[in-house]
Amino acid sequence: MRLLHDISAMREVTDARGFGKVAVLQGGDSAEREVSLRSGAAVLEALRARGVEAEAFDPRERPLGSLVTEGFARAWIALHGPGGEDGTVQGALECLGIPYTGSGVLGSAVCMDKARTKRLAAAVGIATADFVELRGPADFDAAISALGLPLFVKPSTQGSSVGISRVETAAALPAAYAAAAAHDSVVLAEAFIPGAEYTVGLLQGRALPSVRIETARAFYDYEAKYLSGDTRYHCPSGLAPETERHLGALALGAFAAAGGEGWGRVDFMMDATSRPLLVEINTVPGMTATSLVPKAALAIGIDFPALVWRVLETSFVRRPR
Repeated sequence: MRLLHDISAMREVTDARGFGKVAVLQGGDSAEREVSLRSGAAVLEALRARGVEAEAFDPRERPLGSLVTEGFARAWIALHGPGGEDGTVQGALECLGIPYTGSGVLGSAVCMDKARTKRLAAAVGIATADFVELRGPADFDAAISALGLPLFVKPSTQGSSVGISRVETAAALPAAYAAAAAHDSVVLAEAFIPGAEYTVGLLQGRALPSVRIETARAFYDYEAKYLSGDTRYHCPSGLAPETERHLGALALGAFAAAGGEGWGRVDFMMDATSRPLLVEINTVPGMTATSLVPKAALAIGIDFPALVWRVLETSFVRRPR
């Protein structure tokens, strides 16, 4: 059994029984496993609180074929990183005939790849930070010449700031490259952007209020996201109304260009002239206590259980043939 993609099948669900038995896919085996387990636990609690028959499902511990044999009707994907956010599990669910939340195979794969996301965004007129692909030490001097210092080095297909380093000197570049290459064969050097960081959550075709992020660390890294208690989140972000609308339109445009669907999050940095530059797109954003999409949804009256419910509704654009 395979899935039919039908955007007209999207609907508002008012009775929890309409979802059937739901598997919350969490854990997996990426570098973001622990974050995924936390996201999944929060999603599971929220679904059950609203009467949805839901069960945690860790693909590292159970074969995906069990979704069929155990009678699951659909999947809420809370897997982060490669193997869960890159189209892999989406393709498996397509083959099994299990409808799922969020982006499909193509959108998931493209958005997970930062280099391709940037190229697609640029093709539709959305500015992004300058970058250079690093294939090895032979590219280091050219990257510094093109981008200057400081710069960022990051793996192309990781989330949660895994493998990212801020490089202040040429001498620090080899170690930063090695840290990124440990996670991905494609490594990017990206120009430093001096302005504030903003993120825009997307839900069912709508841009949520932007969130401005402040961290005392060198950048918004893994520790600032999940461990530090001093990261500050501002929502409303303080942008002028017209700038807020523009940022939301850019987020929706970039998401559509990369094939994103259902829900997600688009990250931006402001340059020295306050021009927003696309950083990356997340098709399975975090759903932990410090996560950003829940903060943005709450700003317009959508509490966490309601947000989780709305994301689950996105699974209805896919139905068994």
